[in-house]
Amino acid sequence: MPSGTTIMRHRVRSRNVKNQEQSMKRLEGKRAVITGAAHGIGKAIAEAFVREGASLILADIDETAVTALADTLGQTPARVDVGRKAEIDALFALVERQWGGIDILVNNAGVTHACDLLDLAEEDFDRVFAINLKSALWATQAAGRMMQAGGVIINMSSVNAVLGIPNQIPYALSKGAMKQLTNVCALSLAPRGIRVNAIGPGTILTELARSIMTDKAAEDRILSRTPLGRTGAPEEIASVAVFLACDESSYITGQTIYPDGGRLGLNYTVPIVRT
Repeated sequence: MPSGTTIMRHRVRSRNVKNQEQSMKRLEGKRAVITGAAHGIGKAIAEAFVREGASLILADIDETAVTALADTLGQTPARVDVGRKAEIDALFALVERQWGGIDILVNNAGVTHACDLLDLAEEDFDRVFAINLKSALWATQAAGRMMQAGGVIINMSSVNAVLGIPNQIPYALSKGAMKQLTNVCALSLAPRGIRVNAIGPGTILTELARSIMTDKAAEDRILSRTPLGRTGAPEEIASVAVFLACDESSYITGQTIYPDGGRLGLNYTVPIVRT
């Protein structure tokens, strides 16, 4: 039977461990806006940021889904069409009212449009660029005006910033431009002590990827170009976002990190090994 002193020491030790775990949260006290937050990678980033102690405004055009996620996480939802600058301005007016400033912006919202070159319509091209690229520019401008030194902006790019897909012309072009947007914004905001980086995922098992991998042949095409032999998980991209958002990456700016299972380094296909 342990003595009262032993029990008390154990309680103190347990309390100290708990306090230490709480103090180790990497985003404690940070205020973050995430666009495209309701599903997939955006949702995983939101969940990871909350675990790390951040307060969030979750923006998405899917009002029902973003409200449900915000309720679950105890955060603030905002129904926003990021393809419209006026709605981005309204989002940051909300940020000003609620917080008076911002520490982290994640420009995650994005869409695709599959179409052959000869059939591509101007309105579809403009819609993809408005959501994938222009929204990141205007949100970065708005956030940059409100951020203090130590602020962080994270853009969601893609391996398609440097790899082409013939029937994904506006998507690939927008992600290529996102790489340069990250570079120029990093240079522009460096004198203010604000870092800007991007994440360029390979194939991540989101709802969209599941809709593409509809049969064994489609799955094999994706896995044959991925040396690690599997798709990524949204949580793996979220862990990169946490790293870029916290002080562990304090000397990194203007970079795109590619969590792609080795795809960018591959100039051949690999055999599919099934277990």
